[in-house]
Amino acid sequence: MTDRIIDLSRDPARLSVRNGLLVIERSELPEITVPFDDVAVLIGTHRQLSFTQTVFSELMEAGGVFVACDHRGMPAGLMLPMEGNHVQAERFAAQAAAPLPTRKRLWQGVIRAKVAGQARALRALHGDDFGLMTLARRVGSGDPRNVEGQAARRYWTKLFADDPKFIRDRDKPGRNTLLNYGYAVLRGIAARAVCGAGLHPSFGIHHHNRYDAFLLADDLMEPFRPLVDLAVVALTAPPLPQRELDPETKRALVAALLEPVEFQGEQRSLFDALARMAASMAKVYLGLRKGMDLPEWS
Repeated sequence: MTDRIIDLSRDPARLSVRNGLLVIERSELPEITVPFDDVAVLIGTHRQLSFTQTVFSELMEAGGVFVACDHRGMPAGLMLPMEGNHVQAERFAAQAAAPLPTRKRLWQGVIRAKVAGQARALRALHGDDFGLMTLARRVGSGDPRNVEGQAARRYWTKLFADDPKFIRDRDKPGRNTLLNYGYAVLRGIAARAVCGAGLHPSFGIHHHNRYDAFLLADDLMEPFRPLVDLAVVALTAPPLPQRELDPETKRALVAALLEPVEFQGEQRSLFDALARMAASMAKVYLGLRKGMDLPEWS
């Protein structure tokens, strides 16, 4: 599978299957055909889209993810493959039985990587991480001192330095709307990696919400949030005008997630990095290793 993200937001379209290919038909525009193995994430945004049932079954069989968007163009739901790995039952059982110390140790690694990624983002913008790398080294098992929260208070103030009143709130407009969209696409990529590793997306290591079916995806995406953050900075930094979540902005946010990332000393796609994270987590649950693979931001 290649790392292709298709966002159907510009035109009405009908999607069907022909000769094993995804067919996208649009009025007065050329027909598009795509192998399902090339589609990593399919995002349904436009209000006039129609699908045959075979589109979803073929996409799921190929390991792809479907993201359904609401009337605002914001992702509202995910469709994921049911069968992600031939040893799925064994891994589900190990995941459900994972002791609290193991989950705390995994969360420690995730938050260290997240705060280090935030430090790297601030250095890229300002030449200074404002102490975030030092905070990253202080994250304990389970993050009992809430270093994540301490880092966030510094990070958002410095990230959008032109707006000292900025508050990260998913229900607020402006930059928050762009962040929400980018994070939702990132979440879909993380959810695909979780299922591909034979893990259950509902069994998180830290996030807890009885109404959230993708808790583990929320956990795994944390270290990569700064990729979206930097894209939003680039799209909205003065003297640029306030950006709406239009097709052009969406394409720019998606493009940021297609850039190579440094992972375990190599340049890899975000899809590959998250797949390796999820696979290494499965090995931790099975008792085959102590820690998971994580990005090592420098």
